[in-house]
Amino acid sequence: MSASASPIGPRPEPLAILYVLDAFPVLSETFISNEIRAMRRMGHRIVPFSLSHYNGPCQPEDEPMKAETLRLADVSTVRAAVFAAMHPRGMAAAMRFANRQKGLRPRSLLRAAARVALTARQQGCSHLHAHYAAATSATAIAAAAIAGLTCSFIGHGCDIYGPSFDLPVKLASADVVFATCDDMANDFRRMAPLVNVRVATCGVDPGRFVPSTDAASNGRLLAIGRLVEQKGYPVLFEALARLPADRRPAVDIVGGGPMEEELKQLAIDTGLGGSVHFLGRMPSAWIAREGPRYQGFVAPYVVCRDNDKDTGPVAVKEALAMGLPIVASRLMGMKEYVNPSCGRHVEPGDAGDLADAIAWLTGLTGAQRQALGAAGRQHALANFTLAAQAAINTAAIREVQAARALR
Repeated sequence: MSASASPIGPRPEPLAILYVLDAFPVLSETFISNEIRAMRRMGHRIVPFSLSHYNGPCQPEDEPMKAETLRLADVSTVRAAVFAAMHPRGMAAAMRFANRQKGLRPRSLLRAAARVALTARQQGCSHLHAHYAAATSATAIAAAAIAGLTCSFIGHGCDIYGPSFDLPVKLASADVVFATCDDMANDFRRMAPLVNVRVATCGVDPGRFVPSTDAASNGRLLAIGRLVEQKGYPVLFEALARLPADRRPAVDIVGGGPMEEELKQLAIDTGLGGSVHFLGRMPSAWIAREGPRYQGFVAPYVVCRDNDKDTGPVAVKEALAMGLPIVASRLMGMKEYVNPSCGRHVEPGDAGDLADAIAWLTGLTGAQRQALGAAGRQHALANFTLAAQAAINTAAIREVQAARALR
């Protein structure tokens, strides 16, 4: 064996992946930028590609990603058409997919896909990966067909359980599909029995979200999430109103959204004006700094009227990493994130159950709270890190590329 040889063989070449995104970077979608950074730490080259033009707010640490994000509007339609014409077999496969799906007009989908395919080849990418099972996944699938590349997508929530299009077709057409929790993976298998699915929960950085060194808390509860129906804030308010005033904790809500004025008025109408505090949107740096000081975390998420629901909320895993005891709905991924060693489940939409759980949480002694928090952090370290997510993504993509090479 030569001095340069390794007993376990040569290290695999880094992957080059085009991430197909609707808009990027977005303030409330830190799970995408975090995933990109985690994949890059593994040595992979990740090229973010946005289907739409977006210049809205994002996390401060994501600002540098704005300049490097490629955009559909900047890709020549003429050059893309020439590229597609040079790959007739791939274009025929893309047309078959475009005609099977119903969410987008086939011609519009193929035009966008040709531009994405051209960009992927120009960037030297060998794989396309999309977030959300919507236009992004359809475009990635068609583009991969044109360019002769492998592709994948990850589902999240509204794209799977809200109004959705062509899920069985997309599941059957991608080389590998990622689910954020076991329930979602099982739902994918019911829709498309032959789907190649892996569970890759959106992870957190345990080196950034760490417990407080001070055993004392600020005596308040923390809730994080957009002010939308699936976050269950009306149920939280009803639960708080059921508690005696002298046992009712203060709750700080981080997030903004379309229900802001409605929820503020509801808090007043239910007599919670002094107990519920709307802090608005906060950067993730604020959560990492202030989060560990709270007494606990509450996640009263519900199933919406259109069946939309949270599937793998990052905020819950950040709370675990910060050592906060958690009260969470028994729903989707939260069934995996929270267990009796680190928190308590409640039935979604059950204000009485939630009130009992909040009373339990606020009645914990300092020692009990620390024990639950320590168990929760160990749970996060073992199962929900960004490094683990990136490793799952990498292994799955390498596997499908190896299988493609053998055909």
